[in-house]
Amino acid sequence: MIGSAAFANKDYAVLGLARSGLATVKALAASGARVMAWDASEEARAKLSPSPSGEGAGGWGSAERTSPEASISTGPTPTPPLNGRGLRIADPLATSIYGFEAVIVSPGVPLNKHPIAERARQAKVPVIGDIELFAQARKELPPHKVVGITGTNGKSTTTALVHHILKTAGVPAAMGGNIGLPILEQEPLPEGGVYVLELSSYQIDLTQSLDCEVAVLLNITPDHLDRYDGMDDYAASKARLFALQSQDHVAIIAAEDDYTRAIAGQVAGRKVIVSSTDVKDQSRWPSLQGPHNAQNAAAAVAVARALGVPDDRIAEGLATYPGLPHRMERVAEKGGVLFVNDSKATNPDSTAPALGAYPQIHWILGGLAKSDDLDACLPYIGHVKAAYTIGKAGPLFARLLAGKVPVTESRTLDQAVRDAAAAAQTGEVVLLSPACASFDQFRDYEARGDAFRAAVETL
Repeated sequence: MIGSAAFANKDYAVLGLARSGLATVKALAASGARVMAWDASEEARAKLSPSPSGEGAGGWGSAERTSPEASISTGPTPTPPLNGRGLRIADPLATSIYGFEAVIVSPGVPLNKHPIAERARQAKVPVIGDIELFAQARKELPPHKVVGITGTNGKSTTTALVHHILKTAGVPAAMGGNIGLPILEQEPLPEGGVYVLELSSYQIDLTQSLDCEVAVLLNITPDHLDRYDGMDDYAASKARLFALQSQDHVAIIAAEDDYTRAIAGQVAGRKVIVSSTDVKDQSRWPSLQGPHNAQNAAAAVAVARALGVPDDRIAEGLATYPGLPHRMERVAEKGGVLFVNDSKATNPDSTAPALGAYPQIHWILGGLAKSDDLDACLPYIGHVKAAYTIGKAGPLFARLLAGKVPVTESRTLDQAVRDAAAAAQTGEVVLLSPACASFDQFRDYEARGDAFRAAVETL
């Protein structure tokens, strides 16, 4: 677990007790900090609450009742510090946070709407995230480097790919941030290690001192605009990753859209510009097909070279990269037909590159639509032999595609898999890339992808 002696005997509030929040609480407590933790979910709070036997679900110790004076006018009465670990469960909106070192919030907390932002401002307490705590702990870790990767699309794949290349080359590496285990929950790397962090705009917003030896920006397209005052504000959030860098550190930018080109023009110091056109042949990389993965691969190669990885080890890493679940995932090949799970593609912009990856596709799409068009996909419609629509958006998408490709309104994913498998010929691809959210028929995109995999297994 990553922590710092600098956290000891200081007060912190942690708001949000999902994976990163729990890891933050534990890392702070283990470092000797006093922690006030809260989540709106009683179930989440129960993970830290003491049991009747005196032992908390998180192993924190026993608790006693406290007086009403411990809380401000409204809200629950907080429990006192849990014995030996300096933890109490209390709502920072209903309990004084004056004099606290920081409020650590989950990236999912919308600071443009949530009252904790004003509460912290009034108390003159900074609002940060777990990545900032990691940045503050770095000076006590063995000598290492940090790679920070951001962008609207492709962050997870590029982060996992860089991590895989480093491991293939024998470099100690850890992967965290917006992917995998929370970074504070991981064990410190030995000297010479590399921490590879996927960073959302929300995480960058909550970071004040993360100076990445290598910082990467892939692309900027409209997203999360409910949290920002338009695209310019969203792009500025991404650009902060470079503003935090020392000038002798490396900035790698895929300058292929208006915003990334503008940011590239603002960055001083060591700068590497990459492009999907840098990649001439993806045939040896089965899990890195399509133009979007060309950009991801170009960025990953630039990162690896900046870290001193030899080209032959980079080539080995690209060829052996297994891919991520639900992102252009090769599920099976049956009767010469390849089945690909791209359930993570929840809008037309993210589906379009998948359609560009294969020349003969039986396309399964639909769900809960985020837009009423498929315009982003139309440049690749010539790759689609037939479409199979599912879910609430099925009838809409069937109308949009009528006259362009043969369409079957399959309605359910199981039926779509059967319909597509019956029609597909040797050398063709059955692709689930829904261009939609999943919530009309599935819990999330992962459940949808798992259902696709299960349907293929039954063929």
